[in-house]
Amino acid sequence: MPGDNSYLIPEEAFQNTSDGVIIAIEVSAASKREKFPDGYNTWRKAIGIAVQAPPVEGKANKAIINLIAKSLDISQNSISIISGNASSLKRVKICGMTVKQVKDLLSG
Repeated sequence: MPGDNSYLIPEEAFQNTSDGVIIAIEVSAASKREKFPDGYNTWRKAIGIAVQAPPVEGKANKAIINLIAKSLDISQNSISIISGNASSLKRVKICGMTVKQVKDLLSG
């Protein structure tokens, strides 16, 4: 949850676009808990996210969008997975926000 992170997420996990932000995430599906952010993978340059939904029939992807929306207090319609639909490494676009806004919310 926002506010319980004692680390700062590096800029390399974010990319500004003309209408929002793209973030790189590394998914742990079928996890025992749900958490975002859930650490940072320096090799993959991706923010960790843990969801309880299994990676079948798009269930994990729906859970990812739901958890990011809840963590950033935004509409699920503002979030889309733009690459990595069937991978644990995904790029997620968040419309209507800046890198600074997303980082501030995630860092607490």
